Amino acid sequence: MLFHTLVESPYAFDVDVERFEPDVLAASHQQPVLVDFWAEWCAPCHQLSPHLNRVVDEYRGALRLAKVEVDEGENMKLAGQFRLRGFPTVILFQDGEERGRFSGSRSTHQVREWLAAHLADMAGDAAA
Repeated sequence: MLFHTLVESPYAFDVDVERFEPDVLAASHQQPVLVDFWAEWCAPCHQLSPHLNRVVDEYRGALRLAKVEVDEGENMKLAGQFRLRGFPTVILFQDGEERGRFSGSRSTHQVREWLAAHLADMAGDAAA
């Protein structure tokens, strides 16, 4: 599998349907995992990718980014499982559960704000 951007993050990795449970759902019990569902033919997917990498890099390992190329192998099953309606779709997982999602391309600033709001919500959940 290849990253769909020239800007790679050391905190990003490719994942497929076979590795999704251990590498995303189980791993999200240790740290939040952001999942980028993308397709090679999708221009907004290519626009979003560097912004996701940039923001994940800012977390310096406290957050991981899993990239699912939905047209590769049987990965479209994941799109169906999570009822994705378009690409790109980004879903944040914590403790094995979905904590938020957005679709479409966003700027680095917008991704940063969305993620900060959802991680703050999770911190509040943990305190309660």
